[in-house]
Amino acid sequence: MRGKIIKGIAGFYYVDVVESGLYECKARGVFRKEKMKPLVGDVVEMEVLDEAEKTGNIVAVLPRKNELVRPAVANVDQALVVFAVTEPKPHFNLLDRFLVMMEQKEIPVVLCFNKEDIATGAQAEELAKVYQACGYPLVFTSAKQKVNIESIKLLLKGKTTVIAGPSGVGKSSLINLLQPAVQMETGDISKKIARGKHTTRHSELIAIDGESYIMDTPGFSSLYTREMEKGELKRYFREFAAFEGHCRFQGCVHLNEPGCAVKEAVGDGMIHKIRYRDYQEIYAELQDRKKY
Repeated sequence: MRGKIIKGIAGFYYVDVVESGLYECKARGVFRKEKMKPLVGDVVEMEVLDEAEKTGNIVAVLPRKNELVRPAVANVDQALVVFAVTEPKPHFNLLDRFLVMMEQKEIPVVLCFNKEDIATGAQAEELAKVYQACGYPLVFTSAKQKVNIESIKLLLKGKTTVIAGPSGVGKSSLINLLQPAVQMETGDISKKIARGKHTTRHSELIAIDGESYIMDTPGFSSLYTREMEKGELKRYFREFAAFEGHCRFQGCVHLNEPGCAVKEAVGDGMIHKIRYRDYQEIYAELQDRKKY
C-alpha cells in the first residue's frame, strides 16, 4: 500500500492513504542501518499490520524530488509565502532571502500579500512593481473579508505546498480558511496523533483534499537550505537572467565592475532597486562568511 507521511513524532509516522485513511506506522530497522530517516512529505510503501487499528510498517521510501532541512520535509511542489501588504509592512530583505532559498532548491513560489482590506492602492501597487517584474505569481488577499481565498485554493490544487511567513501577517487565518469545513476523518486523526498535540515545532502536512496538502512551517526565520557560494547568488535573482552575458567582463558579479548590464538595468528601472539592494546585502554577507 502506498501513502504520504503527513506527520512524524517520536518514531511514529502517520501515513495518509487516499480512500483508506490514516495509518500509524513505524519504520523498519533497515532505515536505521542505512542511516535514512523518513520525512514528512515522503511517499512510502507500507505493509498493514492491523486494518482495524490502522497500524503498519513503512517498508520503502520512494525517491524524493527535493528535500528541505529546516523545516524537515520532502517532495515540496511549491511554496506559498505570505506577507502583509501593511501592518506590519513587508520586510523585503527577509522575503528576498526566502526567494533565494527556494530558487536554489528549484521550488516554485507563489507570493501572497494579505490584509489588502486595510492597505492603500499605492501600497499594493508598490509590491506588484517589485515582484511582478521577477515573474512570481502574486495574489492579494484579505483573510478577514475572505477575498481571493478561492484563487489560493486553485493554486494549491493537487500539490504539496509549504506555507511560510513572519508573525502577524494573518498566515494562521489563511490556513484555517484553506482547510475544508469538515476535515477528512478529523476525529480519528486527532485521536491518533494526540501524543503530538503540544509539539508545535514538528512539521505536519494538512490534507485539503485527497491530492492537495499544505504545511505550515515551524518558524519562518529558520527556513534553511545548504550554504551557497557567493558566485551562485546571481543565479537566484531571476530578473538578472535577461542581462547575463551582456556585461563587459565575463564572470561579472554585478557589483563594482564597469560596463555591468545588470547595474545599467537597475539604473533604467528594469530591475527594481529594492531587489538589487538585497542582492548586494546578501552577497556581502556570503563574502564576509568566507573570510572567517
